[in-house]
Amino acid sequence: MSDHGGAGTPDAVDWLGRPVSCKDCPHDTMRAEGRCDLGRICVRDRRSMRIDRFFANNPALAARYLEHPYFELRVLAAKHASVFLLPRLLEDPEPDVRAMIAYRLPLNRIGVLKNDLDRKVRLAVAYRVEGKDLVEMLADPDYAVRTVAVRRVPPTLLSLAMYDPEVEVRKIVAERLPVQQLFPMVSDRDPLVRVEVARRLDPHQLAALVSDPDLRVRYLVAERAGEEVLQVLASDEDIEVRQLALARLVSGGQAAEEEDHGSRA
Repeated sequence: MSDHGGAGTPDAVDWLGRPVSCKDCPHDTMRAEGRCDLGRICVRDRRSMRIDRFFANNPALAARYLEHPYFELRVLAAKHASVFLLPRLLEDPEPDVRAMIAYRLPLNRIGVLKNDLDRKVRLAVAYRVEGKDLVEMLADPDYAVRTVAVRRVPPTLLSLAMYDPEVEVRKIVAERLPVQQLFPMVSDRDPLVRVEVARRLDPHQLAALVSDPDLRVRYLVAERAGEEVLQVLASDEDIEVRQLALARLVSGGQAAEEEDHGSRA
């Protein structure tokens, strides 16, 4: 181990940019036990990896730093401290600290954070809460939070987000919504959502999309629909849709002839 009694290694500086030394460190006695190592494992260093290593080696000391002025140190102290000490940080001024609290506290203690002013805190909450709290996050003002919520709520409740203003949210709804609730989304204003609807609807429902303005939607309809819809798409304005519809009509007719021939034989 290198000599840590001097001014410190060139890249070992604290959160105020001052060189770190072991001379005035309150944890200097730990060096002999390998629980700290200047430039690699150090609670006074501003680098988060070095702080995290320190608390990983010395979790009992995390409680001492929950109110330190350096926010990154508070975040990492909160990561390793006993959960019984964390409720006092629910109103910490730094959102990264509150987000860590949202990840660590029991579910029945983090509901208050679902209305936090910072999106990263609400994101952390959305990844964990269940039931009514999670459903309420479908109305979050930030689409990223709503995206997490629609991926986690029970599929039977996704109709609550069917008309979300963000297309990415509605796409997830279209992917997860039970098929029996999906039909109203045939009129979604975004073609990427309607593409997903066309992939999942029962074939007998695809007639509702036969005149869709987006050729990607009509192409999917041509891949899955029955003969009546294919007859319409055989005259589609797009050549690829027409060719697919005609090919399926021909192959369907051939299959019917072969089946009839086989029955008469």
